[in-house]
Amino acid sequence: MSVSPYGRGLVGLFRQGCHEIPEVMGSCFLGLLGIGLSIVGLYRYERKDGDNRRYKMDYVIMRSDDPRAARVHKD
Repeated sequence: MSVSPYGRGLVGLFRQGCHEIPEVMGSCFLGLLGIGLSIVGLYRYERKDGDNRRYKMDYVIMRSDDPRAARVHKD
C-alpha cells in the first residue's frame, strides 16, 4: 500500500478532495458558509425583536400589562 501524499486523517481527506474535486468542495464550503450566515442573521433578528413590526396593516390591541406594549409605545 502506498502512502497518500495528502496525509492521513480528516485533513488529508480534505486536501485530497480539494485536489480531485475542487468544484464540489468549493460548493460545499459556500453552502455551509451560507447556512452559518443565515443562522447568525436569524439570531440577531430575534435578539433585536425583529418581529415587532412598526407599521402593520391591521390594528393590534394590547393590554397595558403586556411586555410588548412597552416596546411598541417606545417606537
